[in-house]
Amino acid sequence: MNGGAASQKDNTDGADSGLWHEISAGNFTGRPALFLDRDGVIVEDTRYLGRAENVRVLAGAAEAIARSNSLGIPVVLVSNQSGIARRYYDWQGFHAVQAALAAALAQAGARLDAVFACAHHADGFAPFNVANHPWRKPNPGMILAACERMKLDLPRSWIVGDRGSDLAAGRAAQLAGGILLSRGEDDRESQAAKALKADDFAIELSPSLADAVAVLIARGRLGEPAR
Repeated sequence: MNGGAASQKDNTDGADSGLWHEISAGNFTGRPALFLDRDGVIVEDTRYLGRAENVRVLAGAAEAIARSNSLGIPVVLVSNQSGIARRYYDWQGFHAVQAALAAALAQAGARLDAVFACAHHADGFAPFNVANHPWRKPNPGMILAACERMKLDLPRSWIVGDRGSDLAAGRAAQLAGGILLSRGEDDRESQAAKALKADDFAIELSPSLADAVAVLIARGRLGEPAR
């Protein structure tokens, strides 16, 4: 996605300036999507990333996204951005980060097909101090909004995140499953993720986005299985 395709004002969601969305041109109807958290999944988690110069794409992440692109799998970013509510940065800073990320991905032939972000947080400043906003993960609002606007096949879609709340949003949206990027099976986030496992929601643990995408493709869960 071209991070400069539209202005900040154009991308805020309707009357709610605490929400952001940007969708690339294309026909996504009926396709299963790959939903991705951003910090800790695609880029290094620096805690409240709001400056373009601090963007560091994680090893293999761009290539994993490019592989998904090549299979026609819509790649949708869904990101909580409470740093905006806390006034650590603003939507302009968010847009600059996204532009830097888009440029870095493009160097690997990769792109994001859509970006959804929610700035709301109970501890933020007005007007972004909304507690439990429907778009803020673990709520499924960003995923459901993507489905509505892109006509995606959610029951065959997956989400990859580094927190249990990412996967909880996927389960609430009735996705097929979620993959947690984790360093070990006994840490708190891994335990939270595994507790979400259900007959209709699969849970996997993986060390990286590259590994997660490889597993999904190899098992035929996104695109064609590896031969």
